[in-house]
Amino acid sequence: MLSGALPRVFAGKVASGQKRPVARLQREQLSQRPLADALVRREQLHLGRAGQPGEVGVRGPNVMDGYEANPAANTEAFTGGWFRTGDEGVLDGGGYLTLRGRIKELINRGGEKIAPREIDEVLLRHPAVAEAVTFGVPHPTWGEEVAAAVVLRGEVTKRELLDFCRQYLADYKVPRELHFVTEIPRTATGKIQRRSVAAALGAQLTRQTDL
Repeated sequence: MLSGALPRVFAGKVASGQKRPVARLQREQLSQRPLADALVRREQLHLGRAGQPGEVGVRGPNVMDGYEANPAANTEAFTGGWFRTGDEGVLDGGGYLTLRGRIKELINRGGEKIAPREIDEVLLRHPAVAEAVTFGVPHPTWGEEVAAAVVLRGEVTKRELLDFCRQYLADYKVPRELHFVTEIPRTATGKIQRRSVAAALGAQLTRQTDL
């Protein structure tokens, strides 16, 4: 049974990009009972190997059984009794779960699936960057290319910022389009929807041609 070898997780979410061992969660929250099993799965519910990214699935007494009177939604959301979260994650050999981001937000560059949050976090390490959001833009050869919009709080050139990214990212993850903007568009609830950022920015975006 798959769940026998799976880590136990609590209701509190593991922050994206951070690693927290299950054992530490249990020590910090001894009064709580595990609420769900979790696994990182590949297609057809095959349990991914350690270090292999896949979709995070959960099941347990706190996870809903399904959508009422909506069999189509249930078929899409559940596989083999596991609720498909829509998040991509990685389990390492020590049982640490790292969330990489929403699957629908991944950038597909020539078959390479790139997690935009990883690039956001690198950009935000630079002291001149106040905000950053990475997203995919259409490309005639690769399908999608990596782009990013950045709000500055200090002085830095685009080339300097891209050179900074190359210190921490593989070349194919480094943005090919980098835009300095005054603000990043958000929804009415304050959220950023990556796939609509380029359209929402509209005239603010000028294609970078001197990379």
